[in-house]
Amino acid sequence: MDWMAWTTPSALFFIGIGCILLAMTCWELISPCVARKGFFPIETTRGDRLFISLLSSAFIHLGFIGFTEISIWVPFSIAVVWLLTVMKWG
Repeated sequence: MDWMAWTTPSALFFIGIGCILLAMTCWELISPCVARKGFFPIETTRGDRLFISLLSSAFIHLGFIGFTEISIWVPFSIAVVWLLTVMKWG
């Protein structure tokens, strides 16, 4: 990974996202999902909720990095809780 000058944390981050996408693909093949309406005002599938979770988690991290000096573990914890909430009830 030297050709991209990646750090170990950034490599682990993208490997983690790749693993999540692989797991979601396997889950979809085993048990196809049905669109449902949760607390979002639109019907969503598991993939939609994952995309919304990842996108909003990026904004959570950017907000904390841009406006505070708090440890990165705080927005990470908030993002994980948000991801689980959206996937369960979103």
